[in-house]
Amino acid sequence: MISIAGVIGAGLFVGSANAIEKAGPAVLISYAMAGTLVVLVMRMLGEMATADPDTGSFSVYADRALGRWAGFSVGWLYWWFWVLVIPVEATAAAAILTDLIGGAQWIWALAVTIALTVTNLVSVGNYGESEFWFALNHGPRHRGVHHRRNPRHLRADPGFGVSGLHHLWEPDGFMPNGFGAVIAGLLVTMFSFMGTEIVTIAAAESPDPKRGITKAVNSVIWRISLFYLGSIFVVVALMPYDRLDDGSYQSVLEAIGLPGSALIMDLVILTAVASCLNSALYTASRMLYSLGSRRDAPQAVRSLTGNGVPWVAVLASMIVGFLAVIGNYVLPDKIFGYLLATSGAVALFVYLSVSASQLVLGRALRARGERPPVRMWLFPYLTVVVMAFIVGVLVLMAFDDEQREAIGLSVLSAVVIVSIGIVVHRRRRQPDAADPREPVHQGSPGS
Repeated sequence: MISIAGVIGAGLFVGSANAIEKAGPAVLISYAMAGTLVVLVMRMLGEMATADPDTGSFSVYADRALGRWAGFSVGWLYWWFWVLVIPVEATAAAAILTDLIGGAQWIWALAVTIALTVTNLVSVGNYGESEFWFALNHGPRHRGVHHRRNPRHLRADPGFGVSGLHHLWEPDGFMPNGFGAVIAGLLVTMFSFMGTEIVTIAAAESPDPKRGITKAVNSVIWRISLFYLGSIFVVVALMPYDRLDDGSYQSVLEAIGLPGSALIMDLVILTAVASCLNSALYTASRMLYSLGSRRDAPQAVRSLTGNGVPWVAVLASMIVGFLAVIGNYVLPDKIFGYLLATSGAVALFVYLSVSASQLVLGRALRARGERPPVRMWLFPYLTVVVMAFIVGVLVLMAFDDEQREAIGLSVLSAVVIVSIGIVVHRRRRQPDAADPREPVHQGSPGS
């Protein structure tokens, strides 16, 4: 269920409307391209994770394959990404609860954050149990987007549900805005899938991580096909792409005439917010713990409760995240928007580090004759193709007006953190330390 919740992302219930508006029915191509990338990245990550599970996941593998500076940089960038998710989701949850129940929005933001912090502090089992129920309710993660329902309601299309699939090429054709719009849609959908990799972090604390990771990685193809391509196909087939509201699924439900569709979507989005906030705290704390284990963060973050929970790392992530919640209310929107933009391309940076790490570690695995349960297809050729594709997407972001700020500030934050990592590890002298690139298990909080 954790892996399913990880795949149900920003592009599903609500955020898909933005991509559909850009590409029209051809958004199916955008989702197919983004989904294929995620399948391949998860395959590479699955190979490394089943060979040696670790809660530091791709940060640890970058450390071993590329050097200490790489593990340091990827780990801190990923932690920063999830810490910034906390204020976005807490604010979104507070807005929905204020509309549904009333009260001060800041009180709801505080209450939701504290409740899920307590859940994460008790035991990793509580995190897994929470994600089980969130995923069971098909709660989507919608990181970085504030979604409120639009008061404009749609009237049912006269041909709705009767005239077949004609909306796939009407009113302006299957690709109304050209292939460039498909690429623009790809840039929007790319970040819908961020979170899939959490399963490799969480599985390291399970009794049988290799089995869990193998099952999740092998099923990622049908999950993406069902939850993304299947559901988006239904949306663009049933409704004209130019008549979708801010929430594509709500538009379809309203067109069907389902009573209370707005309330239903509010509850679904609330579930999504709780799921994402829960994951944000869990993932940030485990990455911070892993950084501490490699002496890339203060050693206090390695403190564990009797249940094996890194409580200092959880509280540290929550405090920084909640300071950002306060900043979201106090700072002008533009300033907070700049903060969010600093992590806008982290997903692609992580995917690129996974690919580069697997290229190095995959060769080492094969040289030793090891055969982990998950193996990358057509290695090393497909790995190189994925790396080239990710670099291409980053270049395209630089030429896209809507993505230029995100890529610029993300690259700036990456340069700063990489520079710090290089300086720190050059100054640190550890002649008796083991080679960080050796496949030595770093340990995990729950193990």
